[in-house]
Amino acid sequence: MAFTIPTDIENRPVAVIGAGTLGRRIALMFATRGGLVRIYDTSHQADEAALSYVEQHVAEVAARIEDGRPGQVTVTHDLAEALRDAWLVVEAIPERLDLKKEIFGELDRAALPDTILASNSSSYATGEFIDRVEHPERVLNMHFYMPPQQNAIDLMSDGHTDPAILDLLTRELPRYGIFPFVARKESTGFIFNRVWAAIKREALEVVAEGVSTPEDVDEMWKINMGLDAGPFRMMDQVGLDVVLDIENHYAQERPHLPAGPRELLKKYVDAGHLGVKSGRGFYAYDTSA
Repeated sequence: MAFTIPTDIENRPVAVIGAGTLGRRIALMFATRGGLVRIYDTSHQADEAALSYVEQHVAEVAARIEDGRPGQVTVTHDLAEALRDAWLVVEAIPERLDLKKEIFGELDRAALPDTILASNSSSYATGEFIDRVEHPERVLNMHFYMPPQQNAIDLMSDGHTDPAILDLLTRELPRYGIFPFVARKESTGFIFNRVWAAIKREALEVVAEGVSTPEDVDEMWKINMGLDAGPFRMMDQVGLDVVLDIENHYAQERPHLPAGPRELLKKYVDAGHLGVKSGRGFYAYDTSA
């Protein structure tokens, strides 16, 4: 069946595919207007942690949104159940192109004809993984940063996206405390992420060359920019394995980029120092809480 723009979205759920660091935060934002959000993941540990995270924060986040009220979040290991009657699906699985292609083929086959299929991919344009999708007009990038603290997001067409989807999301997402900006042409890294990628890459290079340390770079950043965290602390929050995947993808497209940042990240990842989620990255974290 042909794609049609979803209707009655106030009374339909949102599905989030992936219960990791960003998946749970995306679910949190869509749970701020009293509706239902379903999180799908194959890991029992991840989805229970995601549910706990949302339940812990949803009341305070909803209180900051006009007409906000805590909604219901459930977790499931059944993809069909997650997609049932959803008006929007947001994919938030690891940054691997083969996984993206597989899941979007499944989503396109299983979701209702009017369901919007969005990817939270931080480095891949959706045009790169729609070869198994019959209805590319309902697919787009919807890239989140670190909500509920960083709530600007990128929207970007896969090259075939129905313009009415971009209009609908631009109008509706601010009601969830999410503020969309549309990339006007295909761009690896979208809008803000391209700027951020250059900052974190140069920060990594400064350390890789032995010019400074993660702690000193972060402290200077905090003093000069008036922010609470520097690039290395923020990379730890995202996960150094994710940051390395993103940098490898940029390097494939732009071979001239320096290798030092990727080599430094690989040392940490190979040692199992992935950041907050492993208890140690550029900094040490207490994982007992």
